[in-house]
Amino acid sequence: MGLSPASSTNATTSYLRSNRAPLWREALLISAVYAAYSFVRNQFGSAAVDPTTALRNADWVIAFERQLGLWIEPDVQDAFIGHTAFIQFWNLFYGLFHFAVTFGVLGVTWWAGIARYRFWRRTGLLCTVFAVIGYAAFPLMPPRLLGDCGPFGACRSDSPFVDTVIDIGGIWSFESSGVEAVSNQYAAMPSLHIGWALWCAVVVANTVQRRWLARAAFAYPLMTLFAIVVTANHYWLDALGGAAVLAAGWGASTLWDRRASLRSGRQPQDAPACHEPPDTVGTGAA
Repeated sequence: MGLSPASSTNATTSYLRSNRAPLWREALLISAVYAAYSFVRNQFGSAAVDPTTALRNADWVIAFERQLGLWIEPDVQDAFIGHTAFIQFWNLFYGLFHFAVTFGVLGVTWWAGIARYRFWRRTGLLCTVFAVIGYAAFPLMPPRLLGDCGPFGACRSDSPFVDTVIDIGGIWSFESSGVEAVSNQYAAMPSLHIGWALWCAVVVANTVQRRWLARAAFAYPLMTLFAIVVTANHYWLDALGGAAVLAAGWGASTLWDRRASLRSGRQPQDAPACHEPPDTVGTGAA
């Protein structure tokens, strides 16, 4: 007697959860990659980059956006800067949600035993690694530093931007406790905030069954785009860079799966589709 659709789905779910990678191994892998990313990103901090180079790249971005007629960052911030509580919320959003939502989606995907968990985890990690290449190749002074007269700012009196964390308030300041010298403040292109936010949306859209929820997931990267612009931490062009490194991570992860499938003769996925008996397919590459 064959399994009913409900029994088949339950059996597959049980199979996926029982074949999850151990939590300790996942935590070790993700922590190691993020630690390596942080070290390379912040090696010698902002002091490793000539502010003149970062400013020259900022001028190029601004000129390019102006040529497109989309130099909108000053107008966006100016429209909301008078609303203190509103700006403080977006400071919090920028500093906290970036990590909380990303690791939350990753954790739920692992816990639920999503069939493509390894693919999506690998995509996110590769996106993060590729971002480092952008930081090294194109150090970029963010909008908030254009009017800053500290050692890493441009001190331009005509800068239209407000550093919202310093002037309005947030959960931390890049100018406190030597953070500005340790953290690479010119790591703006690509925006990993956007890369990770899009990753979250794509993962949710590809795993949930409710269409409205899949569509609603893309509100999060749109909110993140607003946050990075209104707080003057990024230019909107940085968001395209974030989308590009996510696409690169997705492409590399897809290639990884295809090469693994050629070696093993299996479909390039981690577990059987819901209509297949759970004991007929292996667990796939790690």
